[in-house]
Amino acid sequence: MLAGLHAGVCVPAAAAPWGSQGHHSWDAAVFLTGFMPEGASEEDLVTCAQADCEASTLYKRVTAECTHKSVCSQFSKGVYAIFGFYERRTVNMLTSFCGALHVCFITPSFPVETSNQFVLQLRPELQDALISVIEHYSWQKFVYIYDADRGLSVLQKVLDTAAEKNWQVTAVNILTTTEEGYRMLFQELEKKKERLVVVDCESERLNIILNKIIKLEKNGNGYHYILANMGFMDIDLTKFRESGANVTGFQLYTSALTYDGVRVMAEAFQNLRRQRIDISRRGNAGDCLANPAVPWGQGIDIQRALQQVRFEGLSGNVQFNEKGRRTNYTLHVIEMKHDGIRKIGYWNEDEKLVPIAVDTQSGNESTSLQNRTYIVTTILEDPYVMLKKNANQFEGNERYEGYCVELAAEIAKHVGYHYRLEIVRDGKYGARDPDTKTWNGMVGELVYGRADVAVAPLTITLVREEVIDFSKPFMSLGISIMIKKPQKSKPGVFSFLDPLAYEIWMCIVFAYIGVSVVLFLVSRFSPYEWHTEEFEEGRDQPANDQTNEFGIFNSLWFSLGAFMQQGCDISPRSLSGRIVGGVWWFFTLIIISSYTANLAAFLTVERMVSPIESAEDLAKQTEIAYGTLEAGSTKEFFRRSKIAVFEKMWTYMKSAEPSVFVRTTEEGMIRVRKSKGKYAYLLESTMNEYIEQRKPCDTMKVGGNLDSKGYGIATPKGSALRGPVNLAVLKLSEQGVLDKLKSKWWYDKGECGSKDSGSKDKTSALSLSNVAGVFYILIGGLGLAMLVALIEFCYKSRSESKRMKVATHSTAFHTFSLILPRLQSCLQRRMQPRPRVESQDIGIMK
Repeated sequence: MLAGLHAGVCVPAAAAPWGSQGHHSWDAAVFLTGFMPEGASEEDLVTCAQADCEASTLYKRVTAECTHKSVCSQFSKGVYAIFGFYERRTVNMLTSFCGALHVCFITPSFPVETSNQFVLQLRPELQDALISVIEHYSWQKFVYIYDADRGLSVLQKVLDTAAEKNWQVTAVNILTTTEEGYRMLFQELEKKKERLVVVDCESERLNIILNKIIKLEKNGNGYHYILANMGFMDIDLTKFRESGANVTGFQLYTSALTYDGVRVMAEAFQNLRRQRIDISRRGNAGDCLANPAVPWGQGIDIQRALQQVRFEGLSGNVQFNEKGRRTNYTLHVIEMKHDGIRKIGYWNEDEKLVPIAVDTQSGNESTSLQNRTYIVTTILEDPYVMLKKNANQFEGNERYEGYCVELAAEIAKHVGYHYRLEIVRDGKYGARDPDTKTWNGMVGELVYGRADVAVAPLTITLVREEVIDFSKPFMSLGISIMIKKPQKSKPGVFSFLDPLAYEIWMCIVFAYIGVSVVLFLVSRFSPYEWHTEEFEEGRDQPANDQTNEFGIFNSLWFSLGAFMQQGCDISPRSLSGRIVGGVWWFFTLIIISSYTANLAAFLTVERMVSPIESAEDLAKQTEIAYGTLEAGSTKEFFRRSKIAVFEKMWTYMKSAEPSVFVRTTEEGMIRVRKSKGKYAYLLESTMNEYIEQRKPCDTMKVGGNLDSKGYGIATPKGSALRGPVNLAVLKLSEQGVLDKLKSKWWYDKGECGSKDSGSKDKTSALSLSNVAGVFYILIGGLGLAMLVALIEFCYKSRSESKRMKVATHSTAFHTFSLILPRLQSCLQRRMQPRPRVESQDIGIMK
C-alpha cells in the first residue's frame, strides 16, 4: 500500500520551443506529471533518468487519500503525460481519467488488464513465461498460492493452460490468511504430498510467506518453489539453500523499469519535435470531473509517439504493442539450489523458454563469475582506497580500506564473482598521450587487458567512454576550487560603525546640520515661535520683551537629543517647527532601527575574508596561481572547454612558470597549504570536501562547482560484466548503501567537527576589541568636556577682571574660592545619614 504519493513536473530538453519559422508551435515547457510512493527509492532513479534527459524536477507531496484531487489539479494545469506507480485502489481512477482525457500514463507497476490505449505498461507480463517454466520442469500437479489484491490475470492463464494440458492445480488465496491459517495450509499440503508450489505475490507479502515456510520447516530437500515475481535477486533465500530446497524465479529490477520509463517519454517528445507535430496546449486544460469529459485533441499524437518508441534500455528491448504492453522482451530465468544461484535460461515471445545447457552454463558464466578471479584496478586516494595502518599484517584485499574498497566488495557480492584489488602502477587515473595515442593509468589497464574492472573515483567522460564502458554514476560531483583557509579578520576599533556604510554616516551628519539650520530659520520667521517672558510682580518689563528659545545652539542641541533618542527640555511651538521636528524624529526612528538590527550581526560574527569566491575571480587576477592534476579529467575539462572564462584559465595554466600542475592530489593539497594563500587547486568537489574535514583543517572549498559529472565503475568495451555491474550499482543506490558509505568515510570519520563547523561566518561572544571604539569616544568626550569647562572658567574670569578692573588671576582665585565651599557643602549633604522615621502604634478604641 502507498503511504503517500509524489506529484512531479519535469521539463525535458526535447520540449524546447521552436523558433519563429513555420506554423508549428511548441510550448516553452512540456509538463509531465509523476506519481510514486512516498520515500520510495524510485525517486532517485527518476532524478537520475531526468539528468540524462536534461530535465528539471519539482516535487509536491500529497496523501494517498487525496490522490484524485492531485490528479485533477495536474490535469487542470495542462499535463502532457503521467509517469509513476499505482496501487490497487488507485489504478482504476488513474486509468479512467487518462482514458477519458486522452492523457498517457506510463507505469512500471504490476500489469493490469485494461483496454485503455492511453496506459503504457513497462513491466512485462509474466504469465506466458511462468507457464513455460512449469512446462520445463514437467509439473503435472502443483499448488498455486496467490494474492487476490494483485489481480487474477496470471492465475486465469495458468488455469486455462491446466485445462488444456490436464494439470492438477490447487489454487489458494492467502489475502486474509492468519498465522494459524498458514500452519493449517502447509499441514494440509504435507498430507497430500504437495511439494511443488508456485507463489504469485508482490515482494512484501512474498517475504512473509517465505518466512512462514522457513518457520514451518517446509524448505528442505524435495521442495521446489517457483516465484512468480520479478525480484528474485532481492529476496534472501539463504535458509532455502542451506536446507536444500530449489527455488526458481525471474529477475527484472524496478529501478531499471523506472529509468526506461522516463527515457520513453524523452524519446517520444524528441521524435515529435523532429516531426514538428503541434502538441501545444491552448486555453484551459479542463476539469477532470466535468460531465461529459472533454478529451485533449493532441493526446492521441502523444499516445502514438509513445507506442512507437523503441530502444535498448536497462530492462532490455523496450517496445510496445497496440495495447500499450511490452512486446519483444526477454526475461532471465534464475534458479537457486544447494550449490548456489545460476541462470538456467531466458524467455522471449518467439523462442519461449530457451534453457542453457548445464555444461555450457558451467563453462561460461559459472566459470567466469565464480571460478575465475577478476582483477579490479584502483588507485590509492583518500578516502577511496587507503592502506591500513597495519597493512603488513594482512594479505590481499584485506590490506586496504576505504569507500571504493567497500564498494568493490558490495558489487562483487551482488554480481557473484571473486576479485583481487591491484593498485595502478603509474598512479594515474587515465589520459591519452597526444603523441603516442596510448592510454595510461586505470583506463590503460582496462584498454590493454591488464584489468577487468576499475573501481575508483574515475570520472565518466566522453573520451574515456569511447574506449571503455561505464556503469551509471555511483557518485555525483563537479570541479571545485580549494584554497588555504584565510585568517579571521580582526575587528577594527570603530567596528560598531560597520552596520552602516561610511556614505550613510556622512549623510546623517549633513542631515543633522541641515535640520538644525532649517529649525533655526523657521523659528526666526514664524511669529508663533516668539513669546513674552513672565516677570515677577512689581518688576518693569523691558520694551523688547519677546524671546525665541531656538537659537542656533539650541537647534543643534534639540536635533542631537532627538537623534540620540533622549529628547530635550525645549520643543517647537509653531506648526512649521513641529513639522521639522516630526520628520526628523521619523528619520531617526528608521535609521536607529536599521542600525540596531544590523549591529548584533556585525559585532558577534567573525568573518574570514576570502580573496577568491569563484572561477571568475581566479581568471581575472594573476597574484594567486592555480592548477589541476597533471593527468585527469579536470585538466581535460579545461583543455576542451569553449567557455571564455575556462579558456582564459587554461591559457594561463599551460603557460605558467613554474608549472601549476601536480602529479597527485596529495601534492596539490600540500602545495595549497604551503603557498600561504598564493596557490589554488582545482579538483573534484568530493575530494575537496573530504580534505576540508581532515587535520590541520586549514583548507576550504570556495564557490560553486564548475561543472556536473559523476564517478562510474569502468569495464573494458564489450565486457560481460557491464550489465551485472550496472544493475548492482542501481540496486545499491536503491538500498541507500551508497549514501551510507559516503557519510561514513567523509563526515563520520571527519577530524574538523561537524560539516558546518568550517563555515566562513561564526557567531561568538563580544570581545573588548569589538566595542573598543565606544570606550574611546566616551573617554574622548569626557576629556573634551573637562577642557571646555576649563576654557569657560578662564573666559569668565577674564571677563570679570575687565569689568571689575582687577587682575585676571585675582578674579580666577576669587571664583575658585567660591566653588570649593559649594562643592564641600554638597559632599557633606551626600554623606550625612538620613533621619529615621519611627512608627508609633495607634490605639483603636473598641
